[in-house]
Amino acid sequence: MKATHSTLRRTAVAVATGLALSLSLAACSAAGGGSAESGTADDIAAALKEKSTITVWAWAPAVEDIAKAFEKENPNVTVKVVNAGTGNDQYIKLQNAIKAGSGAPDIAQIEYYALPQFALSDALADLTDFGFDQYASEYTDSTWGSVNLGDGIYALPQDSGPMAMFYNKAVFDQYGIEVPTTWDEYIAAAEKLHAANPNAYITNDTGDAGFTTSMIWQAGGQPYTTKDSTDVTLNLQDEGSKKFADTWNQLLDNDLLAPTPSWSDEWYKGLGDGTIATLNIGAWMPGNLESGVPEASGDWRVAPLPTYTAGDTASAENGGGGDAILKQSKNKLVAAGFLQYMNEGEGTQISIDAGGFPSTVADLDSDEFLGYESEYFGGQKINEVLVQSAKDVVPGWSYLPFQVYSNSIFSDTVGQAYASKGDINEGLTAWQKATASYGNEQGFTVTEK
Repeated sequence: MKATHSTLRRTAVAVATGLALSLSLAACSAAGGGSAESGTADDIAAALKEKSTITVWAWAPAVEDIAKAFEKENPNVTVKVVNAGTGNDQYIKLQNAIKAGSGAPDIAQIEYYALPQFALSDALADLTDFGFDQYASEYTDSTWGSVNLGDGIYALPQDSGPMAMFYNKAVFDQYGIEVPTTWDEYIAAAEKLHAANPNAYITNDTGDAGFTTSMIWQAGGQPYTTKDSTDVTLNLQDEGSKKFADTWNQLLDNDLLAPTPSWSDEWYKGLGDGTIATLNIGAWMPGNLESGVPEASGDWRVAPLPTYTAGDTASAENGGGGDAILKQSKNKLVAAGFLQYMNEGEGTQISIDAGGFPSTVADLDSDEFLGYESEYFGGQKINEVLVQSAKDVVPGWSYLPFQVYSNSIFSDTVGQAYASKGDINEGLTAWQKATASYGNEQGFTVTEK
């Protein structure tokens, strides 16, 4: 199995300014034209035999190879894969096309955190109209839950990011640090490491919306609830949110977090020279370590994410996403055929071979996947840890229908708490207030708790 970049990793910086919803929750309608709005497996199979072309917006490089394989099996179908940008860059273009009423692709890659924004604004086809609800048991509960919004299915999961703790074993051994299993032990390890080497930190964190929401998820928080598409409740001071913030404040207050932005040159350097000793991050990380930190090959290992209570197994998702059919598509049956091939059929193996961490239960449970021994990780069967994390994801999480915008203002609110070494709880409160204001301006009814 080849391990390279996972291209559905959490977008490091959200830049959603201008990505207004222009709330058309009631006004949007399908640009049906002559396209079928629903169909059976036989209808899809028949459509694939006709001469047709579909366009797919995706940044995952595996999609190009999947398209070629699909075209080989379906020679009458042409799949045009367009990289319209990664994450928010694509979302802005997609939203503009939706507002204009034309120009959207047939299929778009959309991360889980952004999916509600497009699904609840009626921009995406409900895949239950093509019988795709039958695939529920083929995916992990967490990823299926991320595409199952309200009564509809608005994407097929492509990959996933169950969280784990990646740690530099060489550093831990050098300073006599045991692998922490709880967050209290993690803080103690941070203190011991930094005391032994003032240049070394247990991890880096300058404030990241995706990491924060994932950690609140693991802590049992459920700060976002949406009812009837437009009634939103925000509570970034619920028990789970405060549990995370109170824990992380201890690291922030005591200068135990490396002030190094993720994905920067300094970050890669720190991961390579041992001055950043752990990462609590999604299962898509191994390929990034292999390609970005080759000098540390053999030093790193993977362990379960520390928990708040000894013996607990709670985990969360960090990153990952799926692929959706746009309502603007005039060839939904062919789009459905490609979507199925890409994420439920032969395309899944192509994605795995390109380094994607699957969301399909059969692949996760396969002996080949579980038995993979990573040379980079000292021969460890890392997928045994990562797959168990996928099974331990805390259920019930949901994102906002305007999460893309909310994440874009994280640095102005919670980020300020990091910059001033203040209270993360106060940052979360400011984030909630600014998010609620935006939601109300866009026509939602937002209740703050």
